[in-house]
Amino acid sequence: MMLTRTLLRTNRRVICSAFGRRLNHNDALSKYREKLAQKAKELGLNDVNELKTKLKDEIEEKKKEFSKIDPLQELEEYERRQAEERQRDQDSKTINVRNPIAKDAPQAPYKTMNSYVDVEKAKDLPRKELEFLWRARFQNKERSLHAVVDSVQFSTMYANAFKNPSFILPLPKNEEGYEMHFVQWSFVGPKTTHCMLTTVAEYKLHKEYAKPHTSLMFHQEFAEDKEVVLMNGTVETESSLTMDEAQLLVLNVQRFYGGIGKSDRKLELLRAFTTGDQEFNMEDLIKEATTFE
Repeated sequence: MMLTRTLLRTNRRVICSAFGRRLNHNDALSKYREKLAQKAKELGLNDVNELKTKLKDEIEEKKKEFSKIDPLQELEEYERRQAEERQRDQDSKTINVRNPIAKDAPQAPYKTMNSYVDVEKAKDLPRKELEFLWRARFQNKERSLHAVVDSVQFSTMYANAFKNPSFILPLPKNEEGYEMHFVQWSFVGPKTTHCMLTTVAEYKLHKEYAKPHTSLMFHQEFAEDKEVVLMNGTVETESSLTMDEAQLLVLNVQRFYGGIGKSDRKLELLRAFTTGDQEFNMEDLIKEATTFE
């Protein structure tokens, strides 16, 4: 009963408020009509309708005048947009060098497949259901990466990564050049392989304590019985890297390490970087990384 009375009091206040607004609105319209009638009388016209007819052309001219663009205002708006564009370009060209990993920071244990999926239960699933489950696991996570890799393709990548655990990849930045990124593989467990990427600028500054902006984990628990390797990864929120840029880098990791297609020149560059051979050429690297057949 108390709630009903409260609601009734509230409704009365709302109705009264709305009624009051209508009264004010009607008063304003009435005053406006009186002014129009007075203007019509001053001009020797019978009523407001004759006034509207007489002033029709003038009203149309005023409408056109009001709808005209102010050149000065447009110029100011254009200059503001240009300044914002220049600032965005400048921000994208500036490499965000982050603080290193603390030397005394405790090393967390690496995550295995069981951290994400119950391996024992997943063993009985058909491959298609397992792939669906894996994609669904990360689908709505922000700044996350995931993929299903054929075990034969991954075995090629694994062999090349084991022989060439580090590499560099260019990332196009606007129209003025490339930002170089350092690739580092780590074989942390019998069924788990990591691939980490950071900017070369950060790696030069912090060496092994450089924070990766992108971390990939390859889980090989189902490589034999289901012929599939499941990958998941993250792109750090504090990194200035966009998701499109991260995905392009991951794509080139697969291309250079033999996971996608077969390119003798890419493998030559990979091996030349590892051995410090003179065959390693930056222009060829950029060409191979930015050319898609």
